Amino acid sequence: MAQAIPLKVAPRDVREELHKRLERAPDDHAEAILSAFELLQEMHNQGVLDIARGVLSTRDEILGTLARDASTPEGLRAIRNLLYLWRIVGSIEPERFQSILEAIPEGIAQASVKPEKPVTLFGLWRRLTDQDSLRALSAAVDFLHNLGHHLLAVENKASRGSVSS
Repeated sequence: MAQAIPLKVAPRDVREELHKRLERAPDDHAEAILSAFELLQEMHNQGVLDIARGVLSTRDEILGTLARDASTPEGLRAIRNLLYLWRIVGSIEPERFQSILEAIPEGIAQASVKPEKPVTLFGLWRRLTDQDSLRALSAAVDFLHNLGHHLLAVENKASRGSVSS
């Protein structure tokens, strides 16, 4: 009959393995460690670490305030609205969203400049019938049309809900 061969495995010293890895780490990861120190220093210079320390020291107060405010009807509506806004903004192609946002400061800058000549009705009409203005007016009319359609749907839903109650 076969005899079992005794297997004696030396116990594994996990702490010793970790200590050896830690000793090799500065050589193996020198560039990453230096980069991490530079990042840490920059965060310190910009005050990010102070902010993080302040948030951590007052986290119970902050969480308590958030929980208290989030449990109010206004807080719940705000959270729901933010989530819905997140979906809407996420559905817009970044290039289109960028063009809309870039138009805002340009429009404000043009509106705040004092015109060289007095504004005339004919001058306004000419700018209004410009291809770019007509494109924007068409988009605005489409937006208003859809807004009215959705407002009517909300009103109808609300009136059906109050009738059935």
